[in-house]
Amino acid sequence: MPKQAIIPAGTGTPIAPFVPGTLADGILYVSGTLPFDKDNNVVHVGDAAAQTRHVLEIIRGVIETAGGSMEDVTFNAIMIKDWADYAKVNAVYAEFFPGVKPARYCIQCGLVKPEALVEIASIAHLGQ
Repeated sequence: MPKQAIIPAGTGTPIAPFVPGTLADGILYVSGTLPFDKDNNVVHVGDAAAQTRHVLEIIRGVIETAGGSMEDVTFNAIMIKDWADYAKVNAVYAEFFPGVKPARYCIQCGLVKPEALVEIASIAHLGQ
């Protein structure tokens, strides 16, 4: 099965060995996305809503680079640092998925940088 790395223009060097997205057989797998700028600094420190928006904008960029849209997202894995931010994350999330919602799960866990409050990974079905 051939696969293609999806790397939007302007993407910085990841902090680990991965690419932002991998496209295979019309399915796009978007790596866990943190609220990082292109230099891997956490943005919007202390603001879960702004971090969520930043993460979802990055994910949108990966999906659009692959030729899709947010409407193609079928699944999201959401990791949050603190349940106290759950409502803030959901409010922004709902803006990005106003129609039929993707399946998802959400867990509380530690993230790779202490200032990061949210991480999201996505799967989108783009077709052939």
